[in-house]
Amino acid sequence: MIPPPNVTGTLHMGHAFNNTLMDCLTRYHRMAGYNTLWQPGTDHAGIATQMVVERQLNAQGHTRTGLGREKFVEKIWEWKEHSGKTICRQLERIGSSVDWSRERFTMDEGMSEAVWQVFVRLYDEGLIYRGKRLVNWDPELHTAVSDLEVVSEEEDGYMWHIRYPHAWDEGHVTVATTRPETLLGDTAVAVHPDDERYQAIIGKTVRLPLTDREIPVIADEYVDPGFGSGCVKITPAHDFNDHEMGLRHGLDQINIFTSDASINDNAPESYRGMNRFLAREQIVKDLEALGLLEATRKHRLVVPRGDRSGAIVEPYLTSQWYVRVQPLAEPAIKAVENGDIRFVPESWSKTYFEWMRNIQDWCISRQLWWGHRIPAWYDPEGNVYVARDEATARKKYNLDAETDLVQDEDVLDTWFSSALWPFSTLGWPEQNDALKTFYPTSVLITGFDIIFFWVARMIMMGLKFMGDVPFHKVYIHGLVRDASGQKMSKSKGNVLDPIDIIDGIGLEELVQKRTTGLMQPEMAPGIEQATRKEFPKGIKAYGTDALRFSFAAQATFGRDIKFDLSRIEGYRNFCNKLWNAARFVLMITQDKAVAANLDTRLLTLPDRWILGRQQEVIDLTHRHLKNYRFDLAAQALYNFVWHELCDWYIELCKPVLFREDTDQHVQRNTRRVLLEVMDTSLRLLHPVIPFITEEIWQLITRRAQITGNSISLQPFPRSNPELVDPDSLQKMEWSKEFINAVRKIRADMDIAPGKPLPVLVQNWSAQDREYFETNRLYIYALATLEHVRWLEDEAVPESATALAGKIKILIPLAGLIDKDAECARLEREIGKLERNLEKIQAKLDNPNFKAKAPKAVVDQEVTRLSTAHTALQQLKEQLTKIQNA
Repeated sequence: MIPPPNVTGTLHMGHAFNNTLMDCLTRYHRMAGYNTLWQPGTDHAGIATQMVVERQLNAQGHTRTGLGREKFVEKIWEWKEHSGKTICRQLERIGSSVDWSRERFTMDEGMSEAVWQVFVRLYDEGLIYRGKRLVNWDPELHTAVSDLEVVSEEEDGYMWHIRYPHAWDEGHVTVATTRPETLLGDTAVAVHPDDERYQAIIGKTVRLPLTDREIPVIADEYVDPGFGSGCVKITPAHDFNDHEMGLRHGLDQINIFTSDASINDNAPESYRGMNRFLAREQIVKDLEALGLLEATRKHRLVVPRGDRSGAIVEPYLTSQWYVRVQPLAEPAIKAVENGDIRFVPESWSKTYFEWMRNIQDWCISRQLWWGHRIPAWYDPEGNVYVARDEATARKKYNLDAETDLVQDEDVLDTWFSSALWPFSTLGWPEQNDALKTFYPTSVLITGFDIIFFWVARMIMMGLKFMGDVPFHKVYIHGLVRDASGQKMSKSKGNVLDPIDIIDGIGLEELVQKRTTGLMQPEMAPGIEQATRKEFPKGIKAYGTDALRFSFAAQATFGRDIKFDLSRIEGYRNFCNKLWNAARFVLMITQDKAVAANLDTRLLTLPDRWILGRQQEVIDLTHRHLKNYRFDLAAQALYNFVWHELCDWYIELCKPVLFREDTDQHVQRNTRRVLLEVMDTSLRLLHPVIPFITEEIWQLITRRAQITGNSISLQPFPRSNPELVDPDSLQKMEWSKEFINAVRKIRADMDIAPGKPLPVLVQNWSAQDREYFETNRLYIYALATLEHVRWLEDEAVPESATALAGKIKILIPLAGLIDKDAECARLEREIGKLERNLEKIQAKLDNPNFKAKAPKAVVDQEVTRLSTAHTALQQLKEQLTKIQNA
């Protein structure tokens, strides 16, 4: 099941990461022969969608209330049909191979029917009720919001220390608060029961400043005696912890706010009608005038804001609909305990248990117009009747036509319909073939931030209404962070749009995207400056495949991704490498005879080696994908294609294919090997990088005479043990070591790549000699050798040396290099590096640089310093070697 993106949404890095992993698994299983469904769809996203359309109306000079509910909802549907599928088009851009023919929407007819049935059944069983409780309230949107819709970040503020006079003498207690306006709703002052300083006043009362009320001093273990004065003000109607304490002690709950967070009539008259921030200013002034303001101190505090409106959210006492979740939670806990559902990584089950075992009833009502309207009707006396529709309610409760009924104005929390997603998308409550075939689903892939809000609720609802778990495994991936490890957010100005990475974006357009629509516009200049510094030329186009490969390669268990464009650059280079390899294969087989089938009798040693290595990689890929180790699968494929297929096998083919004296049947067979290894590599890579593999495969298949319309419908490779030849693997590894040793000497001595070299060999065995003779053709070609002499005990001329396993490779220096000129060159390089090192070290030693530069920039300089030190050491060793030669 796809985690349904908001219909208003645009693709962000989390979506791109999440969908890459889902698509990788889906393509893998589809190619592996499974009956595979990746179920797509979108969420109606109550608050987000209503806000988008409401702002459009406001821009046209209209309002939601002026239009009326029915017309406003019609406008939203119009918007949804014309503009609400942006994110689906973007998901197609990143290669999501969902079954679009089965696309669902949380408010389509069938899913709405599922919502009504679930609500009515839970209500009839006493699991849904209406009650008055504290909720997160958005005073701009005038609705309750879930914890997930609240963004809590540190901001600068103040801590006010206020004196509450004793009611019995001239003394006082001091409390500290960041919200002095809420003191108008205080109903107690609390201290810790073991705090000796306050034993004498527990049970007495203090005068509440600016009011004519007295409130009790109570004792509660929640209070931290070591924090501040050890006294805290208790406002049960406007603080979640205070609310719980109020319930424990039977305190009054005085709501002092209206729905738009202005002061209501429960407060003293002089403050009524003020918005909360004006009231705060006036209250502070009045306290100071009365000598009750002991101190005002600057303070960093966590401020909760609605993620859509940006308004500071208030804890607010109001009547709402709730799900009684404890009876639903118990079987959901057991399902994970007994292994019916397994979290991957397993450690996330602890997080799940911790929340489920301390679960609170779920507020499911929202004061919006867009969403599933609560199927409850009220008569003039306030009696409630719950049914699918009004006609059903009248029949269910035996109400005659004269009884006036009015439907509840509220809609359901978006997460209510999302909780039904695994079975409602498959057609429930109808019992059909899709539901029987695909429920329970195999795996859910999602981020850890919605384990509580979505994963747990799907488990509860699935068990309740289907009698079975909604999925057997839950793969939890990390967050995508910026290069310095910061969480990406609009307010930080560090968000990257995956489409911009795919297509590229200019600097000015990027700056505009990052600075438009900020909750705190004053942050725009700093964000602009940081963006210009990080991306002075904008972002170039990297393509979808490079982005997907980067995500897969970094999908390590239990770790967030530090997203760095330099990594995508590396995977774009990989895609280019693959493309160039394919061009070589196509070129070398164009107008050339190719064996119709692989003939194992005609395989060269490199043929046997690459085929054997590929069988091992096939098995590794299966194992890693089955275990959700996308990172290890990507690593294995990268190493095989780049370092073995491209760096070695293609080069090893050339002596066979380009020599006129090579047997033509062998050449034809090697061409077949090239085509088959490329075809197999493309199919292995396809789940990760679908676009380039499809493009190349279409070209390769015509040459290789492979049938099929798309690589995505080809079988995923299965290993053939008969193609694994341990002898060829051993001999090729020996040959690679020999060639690499010669190449190292050539690089160290700065000898031209095309110059044939004489080679001396010491410390060799009969097996070494045998392996060399077996691979003579390839070693001479790839190492560019003039001749090879196997030394016994004779004297050795001045030579450069390298080890290849136990044997010693020597290349005589006489006539190969100008010793004085090479020493002079190396000394110049050393001098240049030493000057560069001094500059980097001076920058890092500058305290202003470390204090002001972003952490990513400082880390980059530290890496440059380390790299320069390593290079300097190597140059000095090379110089010493030549001087002593």
